[in-house]
Parts: sequence; C-alpha cells; structure tokens
Amino acid sequence: MNPLTKMALGLMGQLRPEPSTGDGSPVLALPAPRQGGGMPLMQALARRQSQRAFNPVALQLPVLSDLLWATAGVNRPDSGGRTAPSAMNAQEVDLYVALPEGLYLYAPQAHALQRVVAADVRRVTGYQDFVDSAPLDLVYVADHARMKLVPAEQRSVYAAAAAGAMAQNVYLHAASTGLATVIRAWLDRGALAQAMGLGTNQQVLLAQTVGWPAAGASP
Repeated sequence: MNPLTKMALGLMGQLRPEPSTGDGSPVLALPAPRQGGGMPLMQALARRQSQRAFNPVALQLPVLSDLLWATAGVNRPDSGGRTAPSAMNAQEVDLYVALPEGLYLYAPQAHALQRVVAADVRRVTGYQDFVDSAPLDLVYVADHARMKLVPAEQRSVYAAAAAGAMAQNVYLHAASTGLATVIRAWLDRGALAQAMGLGTNQQVLLAQTVGWPAAGASP
C-alpha cells in the first residue's frame, strides 16, 4: 500500500491491521543467542547504514533470536542487565515484533516472544510501502508507568534515548550479519497504538524494519 493511501486511511480512521497468516503460536520460544564471533566493532560501524529495500523471506529462527538478543537481550544474567542502557534501570521501553503471524512482545528474561495481537499489523507501523512486505517491523513502546522516579515532562526524552540505543544495536548487528534495517519515525502513532491494543500509559516511540536486503540492493 502506497504512502498516500495510508495517509488517507489514517485521516478516515481506517488504517488497520490485516488478518494474520501462517502459524501464529501464542508463545514462540527462541534458540539461545549465538554470542560468539561477529564482526569487529569498528568494521560494523564503518558498514552501518539505512536500507529501504527488503527481501520478504522470513528470517530464520536463529537469526531472529540473535537479532532480538542484540537489541534488548539480557547480557548479565546475575543482575538482569541488558544490551541497551536504561536510566535508573527502569527498562521502560518494550520491544514489539510485527510478523505476518501476529504481533509479539519480546520477553528478555525468558528470551521468547509472546503473541499479544493475532493480526498482521506491519502495514500500520509506518507510511512507507516497504513496511507491508518486509519480514518484520520492530516497534519501540515506552511504558510511562515504570518511570515513576522521572518527572512526567521528561519521561518521553528518557524513553527516546533508551529506544535510540536499542535501535543502534539493531544497526550494528545488521551491519555485522548482512541484514538490512532502517529506523522510522514517520508513522500514525494513534492508529498503531490502537492496532497494538496499547494502554494510556504506553507511548509508541519509533519503528524499525529489518530483513535481508532485496536482490540487487546496494550493500
């Protein structure tokens, strides 16, 4: 669906998810992330870029597992510390994964995906046309109820900083593994929040598309 059509549907309050496809398991257990190897940091930084042409083929489960762990996984089991920082360890940013099979919430401690909406919400995650068919769209959502120690007027800034760190983790992981990704802020937040079933304390911050690059796309 092209951006103009999405914008028109949004103005009419009609930008909505599509029926899910495939096996939408309520809980998707992920294999253990592969934490060894990878590209040296400076090389990954040199290759970090945004790409907007994606192969629609689904990511293999080990690839998805590694991606989610790199984004917001637990890297210090003793303390529960994660791969991305959070002020006062509020862990206020939740990572949602929009797949054809449904919308899932990433549970870092269990390293698993829990389905929260049995619908394909990918096309609602942004006005861009490629979000509809890319294999997955990540959505960063702030839960302000976890930020009681932060003044209300500063909570969005704190959460945006945490989401930015998570998004950069995705970029570096993508550069290291050959995936394509792009961070996106051009989206109908009201329509997306409704499609995701979010509450009043939850705020859609950003979305990010991930997949293998389309054939012929620049490396």
